[in-house]
Amino acid sequence: MKKVLIAILIPLGTLAALLLGGIFCYLGVTAGVRLDSEKLQMSTACVRVYDGNGEQIESARRKSVSLSDLPAYVPQAFVAVEDKRFYTHNGLDYKRIGGAILKNLKSFSFREGASTISQQLIKNTHLTSKKTIERKLKEIKLTRQLEKKYSKDQIIELYLNSIYFGHDVFGIAAASDFYFGKEAENLTPSESAMLAALVRSPNRYSPFRNAELCFSRRNFILKLMKEQGFLDEKEYSDAVQDPLPEFPAETKSGDSYLSLVFDELSQIFPDADTGSLGALRVYTFLDRNMQEKLEETQADSDVCTLVRDNRGNGLKAFYSTCGVLKRLPASTLKPLLVYGPAIEEDIICPATPILDERTDFAGYCPDDAGGASGKYMSARYALSHSVNIPAVKILNTIGCERAAAYLDKMDLHVEKEDYSLALALGGMREGFSLRSLADGYAVLAKYGTFAPSKTISRIENAAGKVLYAYRPHENKVFSEETSYLLNDMLKTAVKEGTAKKLKNLPFDLCAKTGTAEGKTGNTDAYTIAYTSEDTVAVWLGNKDNTEIDTTGGGLPANIALEILKSLYREHSPASFPPCDGVETRRIDMREYETNHRILLSDPNSPFLTDRPEIFKKNACGYETSTKYSAPRIETPKISVSNGTVNIVLCQTEYYDYIVKRENHGVETVIYSGKYQKCISDSSVKEGESYRYSVTPFYKEIEGETVYLPLVHIERAKALPDSWWED
Repeated sequence: MKKVLIAILIPLGTLAALLLGGIFCYLGVTAGVRLDSEKLQMSTACVRVYDGNGEQIESARRKSVSLSDLPAYVPQAFVAVEDKRFYTHNGLDYKRIGGAILKNLKSFSFREGASTISQQLIKNTHLTSKKTIERKLKEIKLTRQLEKKYSKDQIIELYLNSIYFGHDVFGIAAASDFYFGKEAENLTPSESAMLAALVRSPNRYSPFRNAELCFSRRNFILKLMKEQGFLDEKEYSDAVQDPLPEFPAETKSGDSYLSLVFDELSQIFPDADTGSLGALRVYTFLDRNMQEKLEETQADSDVCTLVRDNRGNGLKAFYSTCGVLKRLPASTLKPLLVYGPAIEEDIICPATPILDERTDFAGYCPDDAGGASGKYMSARYALSHSVNIPAVKILNTIGCERAAAYLDKMDLHVEKEDYSLALALGGMREGFSLRSLADGYAVLAKYGTFAPSKTISRIENAAGKVLYAYRPHENKVFSEETSYLLNDMLKTAVKEGTAKKLKNLPFDLCAKTGTAEGKTGNTDAYTIAYTSEDTVAVWLGNKDNTEIDTTGGGLPANIALEILKSLYREHSPASFPPCDGVETRRIDMREYETNHRILLSDPNSPFLTDRPEIFKKNACGYETSTKYSAPRIETPKISVSNGTVNIVLCQTEYYDYIVKRENHGVETVIYSGKYQKCISDSSVKEGESYRYSVTPFYKEIEGETVYLPLVHIERAKALPDSWWED
């Protein structure tokens, strides 16, 4: 009996000890924890945003509404998905808590929560989202205090007026304005369900970022509302058919930029928007003047523009009529994917001649915008004029996987399923955002170093303590030499290529345009331009991929021009610095145009027979011409016709020539002077043999003498005496 009693008492004692320990732990952790009614009103839970000059921006939309003014299905939508026993529990749903504990025990984690609406209100206004036992115990105590002090209707009203709905929007009333352009009193069941769908993750479920995910969750909530008796069958059927909003109904200056700020803030401090970290001061890189300039952009299509600081990696301004989209990059990808890697690996240089002819690459037959020219052109010309076939040829030489590895270093990731030669022309399934492309071009401005652009420079708490400061993680992509060569090639695009609308700007500027084609017209048009200080990027298109009537070198270039004028109204950006690893050499143009090979020109070359080009010093292993320092010619052709010797010279018009004739040991000069196509000698005798020599001269430099084959002058055949009888 004693053993049985001991066996019973030991577990009971252990349980009692655990319970007692839990009670003491609860009392210790929650000692001094008190409900703050002011925090429930979101008066202190806010984020203050400042521009690049430290001036505060009026940012957050905060608006309250009385529960009695809302349709019943507004709070019902939130109750259905967040806390279906809200009106029957005392703030803690013990049934959900038990289920969550079992799931956490099975998974050996603390992932599963069981928060009621009351608990969420406390967490959003008094605590953080960090999943710890300490936070949970405080949450329980504060929730109990909340339920004792406020009615259920008061709690749901406070909850609806304090929730963060993404895009810098706080509260159901402000959310109704922003997403639907209406008062919260007029929300429909489908609109109420969509707003309830945002609670779990405002950024992830935003209809402007992931419409498919938002649509699915909204309809899931509508189904819950029907199952819980809040909607009848017809109301449910009608609601699930309603479309989502495609654009914000309410916009104000800086909205596009501030949306990025709050997205970034949620990544740095997930609880910042709830106010649980207190009143934060968020300092950004925003240039208000540039933001206003971007927002003046007018187009018949959607538009996205930005200005990025190349040195500090801050996003100065951003404007978009359709949020952040990923689009096909078209020819803007050529410098980053094709020409950059090829120059880096010494496959090409700016002068490399490439034949622009239609080519079948195992079934892929790219063409140029105006059709293949069938001519050789330099890599510089091909890039600056955005010719397609040379880019595909170069990518074919590099290989897609090797080229895409360079993009990876710039956070421009390409799926292996997209590895094809069409990548050279920006052909892929999803594409990139304009901001990502601008970050890639900034690599060239920074001489090969990548760092992503950010909107937030630092974050402080109310006391001025710095909680976060942007420290870019830099990644080397290209060498200084490669970047310098690419920059110079893209300066040519401004001077005479597809970006020539920018050519009259009085400072060092590089630019690339791009145009993506649809079935019958264009779908995307880009101009990306950069100086040593900033990158300006412009995209035109339509969110629904309908076609537009412009190219990258058209309206986008005009918009970029106006932005650049405004950006450098009061100063000019510094020129790109020189690069010690690059040298200027002159190339022989006759060799280049005739034989399509790079031959460095003779130092004695006449004016206009060569032209300058830049090369990497460590990759300039080209031969140097001796055409003028040691004149040489091909062996001329010699023939005899009707007693006259004809010598046809090769064409080297800058040479002088001495032509000599030797007969019986006697040498005679028959010609001395400038180039002539044919030199004839009729002062020869029948029956004699002659040897001719040709010596080229350039100025005072005597070249190598060429001896021609011996020629014999045949005697004329005598006519028969009776020739007249014939």
